[in-house]
Amino acid sequence: MAKGSAKFALSWWEIAGGLGVAASFALGLLSVYFSMPPTDYSFLKIPRTIEELQILRVHLESYSSDYTMQVLVGYCTVYIFMQTFMIPGTIFMSLLAGALFGVFGGVALVVFAATAGASSCFFLSKLIGRPLASSLWPDKLSYFQAQVSKRKEKLLNYMLFLRVTPTLPNTFINVASPIVDVPYHIFLLATLIGLIPAAYVTVRAGIALGDLRSVGDLYDFQSIATLFLIGIVTVTPTLLKKKNQSEECEVNSKLKAI
Repeated sequence: MAKGSAKFALSWWEIAGGLGVAASFALGLLSVYFSMPPTDYSFLKIPRTIEELQILRVHLESYSSDYTMQVLVGYCTVYIFMQTFMIPGTIFMSLLAGALFGVFGGVALVVFAATAGASSCFFLSKLIGRPLASSLWPDKLSYFQAQVSKRKEKLLNYMLFLRVTPTLPNTFINVASPIVDVPYHIFLLATLIGLIPAAYVTVRAGIALGDLRSVGDLYDFQSIATLFLIGIVTVTPTLLKKKNQSEECEVNSKLKAI
């Protein structure tokens, strides 16, 4: 029992920091809520099913035209909050962006909110994430640490590959990156660029929200294969460099032998 407790040992400053972040988001959500016009907001909740999302879309369509700024701020605040505290369901928020704002507006909104949320989770994990990651994903964390250490020179390519493909969950990447010493500028750039393909697939599906029956309809074999193809392209420069270095070492060895 003592060993398990030690894994989650946090200082009072770390606990206060985490609670402070949560309180800031709560204050932001309340501010958005009270800025909306008086009406029945019983429909406002984080959707967990396609049916709940369709109901939310119907109610928000009128607000998105009359109160665009409040809807945008509220959307971003909820999305970033969910990403920061690893709350499942951001895929429904991405679908909602497509239904409300179209492909280009939806992709821009999702990429911005997802990048901001991932960054927020990155810094929160830097503060208090090590005990959580070590307890939840010990083997995965060790694997990630080893892969990052081997790819220091081309770390951006590797992080892009992880973001584009479903090799590792995005939640894990957000939490584990500061723990395994991924520099924030690489994390930020890989997130900003790497989330675009998946965001496009999801947002585009949100436009035809009425035709969806489940989240499983989003990622068919073709979509997943396309994401992996894009991911392979991102790591190709690293593979080519390793091949060239290997060939160069082999040539040098032969020259020395002569």
